Amino acid sequence: MTSGPLLKITSIETLYYDRIYALYGLSLEVKEKEIFAVLGPNGAGKTTLLKTIAGLLKDQPKKGAIEFQGKHIHRLRPESISRLGIVYVPEDRGLFRELTVKENLDLGCWGRRDRGGIKDDFEFVLGLFPVLKVRSGQQAETLSGGEQQMLAMARSMLHRPKLLMLDEPSLGLAPLVAHTVYDAFSQISKAGATILLVEQNAKMALGVAAFAYIMESGRIVLEGTSRELTENEDVKELYLGVGGADISPKGWRLYRKRRTW
Repeated sequence: MTSGPLLKITSIETLYYDRIYALYGLSLEVKEKEIFAVLGPNGAGKTTLLKTIAGLLKDQPKKGAIEFQGKHIHRLRPESISRLGIVYVPEDRGLFRELTVKENLDLGCWGRRDRGGIKDDFEFVLGLFPVLKVRSGQQAETLSGGEQQMLAMARSMLHRPKLLMLDEPSLGLAPLVAHTVYDAFSQISKAGATILLVEQNAKMALGVAAFAYIMESGRIVLEGTSRELTENEDVKELYLGVGGADISPKGWRLYRKRRTW
């Protein structure tokens, strides 16, 4: 265990086609056993950030450094990064849709030899998401969107991640189901996993995270504790939909607030 951050990113630049900047001079730190959120609009580069960390973009980042537990991991192969304990759950959940729930969960244990630990971990994830036990023999493609998200998270936990990266876990979910998914985050964190959460739903993310970053156009434009960001006037209006601009009688804003960052 290192005395510094679990994950440290320093001035990375990720390019598409070697000329289009998706991330530019981006730096952030993630402390161990806490929940961190990255917020921002569509096209801000949030997914690109997670893919860059996971090694899913070949030869990226072009510049800068990514350190995990004090070791440089930028431009390593994805399987090498995964073996270090970094698990990425993509927006589409990455399930094997034709396989059953149980078969998908079994794949999360691939490479493990500790049968006792696997049994304990199965009990943990099925305790988090009891519906998966009921759906055990059902094909993943027949599950609801919320159940698929629960399955993706449960499978990722069976890999025993040190850093669990989640891309838009509430996307397309009914509010009640989204809250069920979010309620699991604190238990996952208490179990020892660090969570890096990418979201557009700022209210939910700030409700569970200890610290958050706001991204726009491939850069970090604001950072702070969840309380600090929740009380920030720009964040309130631009991301939480609270206060700020006057509203016309017909329901639209009379002006758009100018950012201070």
